[in-house]
Amino acid sequence: MFPRIPMAVVAALASTLLAAACATPQDLDLTLQHASTQGKFMVGLQPPATGPAVNRMQAWLLRVTAPDGTPVSHASVSVDGGMPQHGHGLPTRPRVTRELGPGVYALEGMKFSMTGWWDLRLNIAADGVADTAVFNIVLTDSGLQRPVAP
Repeated sequence: MFPRIPMAVVAALASTLLAAACATPQDLDLTLQHASTQGKFMVGLQPPATGPAVNRMQAWLLRVTAPDGTPVSHASVSVDGGMPQHGHGLPTRPRVTRELGPGVYALEGMKFSMTGWWDLRLNIAADGVADTAVFNIVLTDSGLQRPVAP
């Protein structure tokens, strides 16, 4: 026979395992500007001035340049993402709606349904060049978690 384990012990163990499974990895790159995966573009994200918030539609700015800093105009950008630890995608379908200036785009329809670690994947194509940029976004109750300075 199996020994009886008090429900409080089972609940505490389950809670601890769930918290550990959902803990944000400590080594995430939280920068909002970096090279695309293959280095074909430099890509930057700028959240709204009020900062991202849970369950609020928001628009971000996207900047795309060539590695030498030249703005990339007329880029085609598709957006995907989600919560890697939860296994679900974004609750909306964000998209680039227009180019605001050379290499500066409006990324609209962004929404986060909860706090935690989100990834945002941007597939960028311009002038016969294509690459992907991936951003880690950690949303807390007090806003966007920023990278820790070395």
